[in-house]
Amino acid sequence: MQANLTLRLLSVAALAGCIVLSGCAKPKTRYGDAGAVETVTNQFGSTDLQMLAEQMSQSMLSEAPVISSGNLPIVTIQEVKNKTSEYIDTRTITNRMRATLQKSRRVRFAADEADMKKQISELQRQQSEYYKQEQSAQIGQMVGAGFRLSGEISSIVKETKDVKDVYYQLFLSLTNVQTGIEEWSDTKDIRKTTQR
Repeated sequence: MQANLTLRLLSVAALAGCIVLSGCAKPKTRYGDAGAVETVTNQFGSTDLQMLAEQMSQSMLSEAPVISSGNLPIVTIQEVKNKTSEYIDTRTITNRMRATLQKSRRVRFAADEADMKKQISELQRQQSEYYKQEQSAQIGQMVGAGFRLSGEISSIVKETKDVKDVYYQLFLSLTNVQTGIEEWSDTKDIRKTTQR
C-alpha cells in the first residue's frame, strides 16, 4: 500500500515536472514577409498562389478584349477545379485575382455560385416586416454577369529516390455567358524540384 502511494506521488511529481518544463519551453513565433519566396516543400504554397494569381490577373487586364476595351464587364467566378493529387484551396487563387482585378477598376463582379445562397438569404431577410420596404433591397433587381471566369489547376509529379519534380499548370478562361464564346484564356506554369 505504501509502495503504491509512493509510486503515485512520484508519477504526479513527474507529470508536474513535465508540465512545468513544457511551459517554459514555449515555441518562438515571429512574423515573416508574406511576399517572401516560400521553399519549405515542393507542395503548392503561398509563393505559387501569389505568382499565379498575379500573372493571370495581369494577363486578363492586358489581353482580354472585353476588359481592355474599358466597358467595365460584370464577371462571375466559378470554382477552379483542383485536378492535382494534393489539397489546394483554389478559392484563394480566385479571391486574390478578384481583389487585384477590382483594384484595377476595370472589372465588376456579380455574386458567384458559392455566394448566391448568402445573397438570396439577405434579400429574403430584408423583405420581412422588420424593415421599411422603401429602404430595403428589392427582390428581382440583381444584375446577371455577362462573363464567367472558370478553370482548373493540374499537376504532374515525377519522383526518383533522389529527386522529386512537381509541375503545376493553372488554366483559366473568360467566357461570354450569353454567346458561349471564350473571350480570353491563358495558362501559367510552375515547376518545383527537390533534391533529397
